[in-house]
Amino acid sequence: MIDFITFCDYTGTFAFAISGIRLASAKQFDWFGAYVVGVVTAVGGGTLRDVLLTATPFWMTQASYLIISALALLFVIAFRRYVIRLNNTFFLFDAIGLGLFMVVGFAKTLDFGFPVWTAIVMGTVTGSFGGMLRDILINEVPLIFRKDIYALACVFGGIVYYLCMQTALSVPMTQFIAALSVFLMRIISVKYHISVPVLKGDSHYIDKKSIL
Repeated sequence: MIDFITFCDYTGTFAFAISGIRLASAKQFDWFGAYVVGVVTAVGGGTLRDVLLTATPFWMTQASYLIISALALLFVIAFRRYVIRLNNTFFLFDAIGLGLFMVVGFAKTLDFGFPVWTAIVMGTVTGSFGGMLRDILINEVPLIFRKDIYALACVFGGIVYYLCMQTALSVPMTQFIAALSVFLMRIISVKYHISVPVLKGDSHYIDKKSIL
């Protein structure tokens, strides 16, 4: 029987892989290209986290993450009429993966002996960096750079994680609440159009001398 954090890791991998494959299908990628996008989405954030923690990237010692990503591709192929045509499918899977991966990154950072503030940063990296790589691969402006509440949802979830740690809640319940808080913040921010203020500037004016 797997523990809750492993469940989060595998489920998040499946959800993020589907979100990447879903967007790749909208760009008319072939099956292999869609699989690559799915894998990068699923393992990108965790890879950067492990590199920063001076650990061997998790997928290099365990093939299950590549297999799960392949299963996600088969899932999209098998149920493409439902998955690809539903506009909210990508959003839901992305929100689920965001919350689950934040928890995984937070917990692993604490296991390595780093302080809570570092765990919040690494949880945010784990949750959001894979999505950033996905958007770059499909030639879209990454969500993390738009006004959407995306990376900030991970920061919020990390704070919730820390606050729950100060209570008598069990570790699995703490992790569940933290992941749920990220998911709900992402859903609520989109539903009610809550966003980060845009830093405005004159996009038509470029000072050539400042570039040189």
